[in-house]
This record gives sequence, structure tokens and C-alpha cells, in this order.
Amino acid sequence: MRLYITALKPTDSVTDGFLPAARALGCEVTVLTDRPADHRRVHPGEVIACDVRDPRAVIDTIAHHHRPDAIFSNSDHIQPETALAAAYFGLPGKDWRACLAAKNKALTRRRLAEAGVERVRSVRLAPDDPIDSAALPFPVVVKPREGVASEDVVLVEDAAGLAAAVRRTRARRPGEALVVEEYLDGPVRTLETIGDGRETRVLGGFATTLGPRPHFVEERLDWSPAVPYEHTRHVLSALTALGAGFGACHTEYALTAAGPRIIEVNYRVIGDHCDFLLADLLGVPLFEQILRVHLGERLPQAHPAPPERAGVALSLLAERSGTISAAPPAIDPAAGSDGVKLWHRPLRALGDRVEHSNTNRDYLGIVRAIGGDTAAVDAAIAAFRAAHPWTVTA
Repeated sequence: MRLYITALKPTDSVTDGFLPAARALGCEVTVLTDRPADHRRVHPGEVIACDVRDPRAVIDTIAHHHRPDAIFSNSDHIQPETALAAAYFGLPGKDWRACLAAKNKALTRRRLAEAGVERVRSVRLAPDDPIDSAALPFPVVVKPREGVASEDVVLVEDAAGLAAAVRRTRARRPGEALVVEEYLDGPVRTLETIGDGRETRVLGGFATTLGPRPHFVEERLDWSPAVPYEHTRHVLSALTALGAGFGACHTEYALTAAGPRIIEVNYRVIGDHCDFLLADLLGVPLFEQILRVHLGERLPQAHPAPPERAGVALSLLAERSGTISAAPPAIDPAAGSDGVKLWHRPLRALGDRVEHSNTNRDYLGIVRAIGGDTAAVDAAIAAFRAAHPWTVTA
């Protein structure tokens, strides 16, 4: 079987998750990317240079290579292009319209409102559009229409703050559209799903801890498998309205006074090492299951619920700009005397320069841990951090 993976920069999800899964399934893998040198350093297989942001280039490259059995991407940025390529070759895959509607936050709001799922007051600002503050209920959130990693996402309290935030963001992102929408006040949760185009299965969810406002940096995710029916029903209704029922999907929502409200739909598996945490907690070959549906297989029979355990992914953040002067090593899992398994994945290296940004780009490393209860997991994480600190020197 020939599997094409379209990718931008190498990510752990691909190098440590999907590539090993593809090999386990017996696939011949070809990586298509606009960063071939970066991928060749981490992938011993075939890598072909391609403008993966252009579906015409992806289709042309594959058509003049080996016949595909599946075309897959886990990148936020190139889901529509990958879906169009899969459709051209008549392969199982996501609906490109669903990929576009999920990625484009203005289209997400429009689609959900038209379907009657929910109404969140939202305004799309093209690059030269004036700001109509009277149309918005303050406080509001300003965000790039197709942004990622909490970049340029900010809460503002009034018209003056809105004008300043839009001006700053437009200066950093010339020519890009923005979205300004009502602030969804309440705890943040996620719902993790997988679908084969006929069935969408709920895998569980996480409770998300965000950093202080006005920014929205994800600092910690706690495994929360028993998702209330009201939450599940609302999110699945939203995914149905968007057409997002194939492969993995990671949906973020807020528990507002009016009930669950969608923050954003990421039409790929959850990232920042929560994908590995999810697979370990569920005790299933998650990456293989995702690839199997892209190869045309149905979802396997649901596994019995795993034992109830605590699982945490904690992001270790730089709190200021500077140079990394102490960096702990990667830690592979080993069960301690308390039964907690803990991993540490460095995202930066000794000597790297860090520019503090109040976004997920401030991550230095990620700790994930699994144990019998939250207290034991928290104690193991605290002990690791005390013994292995990250230090950023101004």
C-alpha cells in the first residue's frame, strides 16, 4: 500500500506517531513537503519536494509518481488541499469543504448559525474593513481568521482596546482577515473524536487550563473521559453541521452560562503530545486507527472502557525573553514507586534564544504523566520540575 503524507515542518505527531504507525500497517510512505531537508533529517524514507499548499501541485506530483492508496495530513494548514487531492484520486478522505469551514473561523461561525446549532456574535474583518464597535458585545476576542497556537488571540474590554488590538495584529499580519467575536466565558473543554464517514466515535476529552487573560495560552490539559451527554450532543451536532466526520478531530468548547459553545474545530488529532497521552490512556493504537480509515477501513469494534486513570499534559513555558541556560533532557516513561509514568519532551535546546510571545510558541517542553489519581500525578510532575528546571537567562 502506498501512503502519501503531506506535511509542512516535521512534527512529533508525524515522526513519532503516524510514520511508525504506517510502517506497522505495511505501508510504503512518501512524504510530500515544502521543507524536504527538514524531513530528510528525521525520516529515512522517501521525501519529495512539493508545494503542499497548492492542491494542483500535490495532485500533479502524485500522478507522476506511484499510484496512491491513501493521502493523509495531520497539518492544520493543509487539510483542504490534502482532501482535494484524495478526492481527485477517488480515495477515502475528508470533505474539503468541511476542512475549509473548520479551519476558517468565520466560516465555522456562519455554518453553525445557519444550521441552528449555536449563535455566537462574530464579525469578520477583511484587511481594509473598518471596525463597527456598535455591532459587538464587549468584552470580545480578536483572533486571526485562520490562526493557530494562540498567536495574536487577545481579549479586549472596550472599543479603544479593540482598535489597538486590530491595529497591532494587522501590522504583524498584513493582508490577513481577522475575526472579532463575543468572549465565551467559562471553563474550556475538549472533545476528541474519530470517524470513518459512517460512524463518529467519542474517545473522551480534556479539561484545559489557560494562562491569565488577556491571552489564551494552553498551560495544562487533564484527562476527562466521562464527557457529559449535553456536551457530546452539542459538539457532535456542530461537527455534523460542518461535515467533519472522517478521521480524527479535536474540538475545543467553552462551558458558558448558556451551555457549551464551540471555540474552534481542529480537523486533525489533538497535538502538543496529548495525542500520545490519549493513545496511552485508551490503550489503543490510535495512530494506526486513524490511518486505517484513510485506507478505507471501518472503525474497529469499540474497546471496553480502560481503567480509570489520571492523565496530564503540562506545558513548561518561558516566562520572559532570553537564552536557555539550563535544559532538562528527554525522559522516557518509567513507572516510579508511586506507579506514575512520566515523559518529558524538550521543544527547545540549550543555547536557544526565546522571545516571549504570550502564545503556545513559549513552550520549552512538555511533560505528560499517567497515574492512578491526580494527586500522585501532580506530585510526580512537581518532583520532576524541581529536579530538572528549565532556565531562561535574560
